[in-house]
Amino acid sequence: MKRFILSVLAVCLTWGICTAANPKREFRGAWIQAVNHQFEGIPTADLKSELIYELESLSSAGINAILFQVRVEGDALYKSDLEPWSAFLTGVQGQAPDEDWDPLQFMIEQCHLRGMELHAWINPFRAKTASTTVFADNHQMTLHPERIIEYGSLALFDPALKENRDYICKVAADIVQRYDIDGFHIDDYFYPYPDGDLKFMDDASFLNDPRGFTDKDDWRRDNVNLFVEQLYHTVKDLKPWVKFGISPFGIYRNQSDEYPDGSKTSGLENYSGLYADVMYWIEQEWMDYCIPQIYWNTGTKAADYAILARWWSDHSGNCPMYVGQDVERTVTGKDPNNSSRNQQRHKLSLERVLPGLQGNCFWPAKSVVNNPNDYLTVLANEYHNTPALQPLSPGMPKQTPGKVRKVMIVNTRRGPVLFWTAPKNRKERELEKARQYVVYRFMPGQDIDIEDPGHIVAITRETFMELPPETLDGDGYFVVTALNRLDCESAPVKYDISDFRK
Repeated sequence: MKRFILSVLAVCLTWGICTAANPKREFRGAWIQAVNHQFEGIPTADLKSELIYELESLSSAGINAILFQVRVEGDALYKSDLEPWSAFLTGVQGQAPDEDWDPLQFMIEQCHLRGMELHAWINPFRAKTASTTVFADNHQMTLHPERIIEYGSLALFDPALKENRDYICKVAADIVQRYDIDGFHIDDYFYPYPDGDLKFMDDASFLNDPRGFTDKDDWRRDNVNLFVEQLYHTVKDLKPWVKFGISPFGIYRNQSDEYPDGSKTSGLENYSGLYADVMYWIEQEWMDYCIPQIYWNTGTKAADYAILARWWSDHSGNCPMYVGQDVERTVTGKDPNNSSRNQQRHKLSLERVLPGLQGNCFWPAKSVVNNPNDYLTVLANEYHNTPALQPLSPGMPKQTPGKVRKVMIVNTRRGPVLFWTAPKNRKERELEKARQYVVYRFMPGQDIDIEDPGHIVAITRETFMELPPETLDGDGYFVVTALNRLDCESAPVKYDISDFRK
């Protein structure tokens, strides 16, 4: 990280600070999943090394948020008294890792060390995947099979049952209370993805508690609505600063006579296929961000990326909207404007110009790391070549930390160092604490414009930054601001480099 800061600063000093087209605030996330068995049975020491390698690679590509899967099928990739250790971690459900470690805590520490957010990602309703046949004594398939509905090779917590909704929220509360996470994230699995003519057997639940509904589809949507509302408030009542986000399937509703405001697509719908009424959640402000999984390429007949990106931008409302990007599918498609290259630049450029979109999340993270068709390289050198703060959510608290104090350059045995002191926070209010700092560099005669990310030379958790000696050869200014854990930014404090020579 130190070498990165110095190299960026050296470039800035050599060529002058250049205004960048990149936004100052942008969500740059990546999903690190367990459900693909990539962790399964790997010795802990080796897995730690692999995760660090992935985080280093993602950090080099400008990724600023990790969505880490900690619950695949009513299990845990963290220390839990409620659910068993995941077979997707150790190979056997209920079996602890071979070292006394906690993957979630490890990832929080490693992400924060690199200036990344960590969002704990759970699959809420899946109780069994196709590969699992043996369950631990404390798994819900063992304790409460009557609350679970089997669907083909899968099994799901019945969303109609209040006991299930309460239980999942209890799991969420346990994670939010015990871990210093930045976000709590759920994916696109509500009612199951349709499997041919296979029927989801919830007739008994509907007959037992219809709650006044006569249409089963409306009742199912209401079950999911009740859950999303309850989960949102579960998170917020415990820690208002923890962001709650959902990554729904990429199509809300297709355009039709019944719903003319839908997208010009013809694929599976959230609304009628998964019973996920995403637009209602946005209207009710039950999400701090939304990441629709727009995994198709532009030109896909049933679900065109360009059509869907514009649709979600137009319907983002007050909810920060990010695009779920499928890396592997993207690199197989041809750019509609340049057939000699894949669709990465086309997709990311379109996201940048649509006003309702504020970033991307890449699926899966390991594919970014593998750098197919230079995907990571393009991110690092073109789209993420300036640092980015997190977007601000209208529904989140607005407090900011105070200004930094005592900004100065000091000559040390290691060379010149820019120092500053953390802002005061006598009452220890969480959102008035400075968690990171932004250092900007301006050349003589340049306006102090901290909205231009081209002037950012570092985002750091330290209260100092080592400088190349050539820093002192010319004039200009450093500006330092403080960020709280939501990246709300303090007022700037300027330091005139010429003051060092006085």
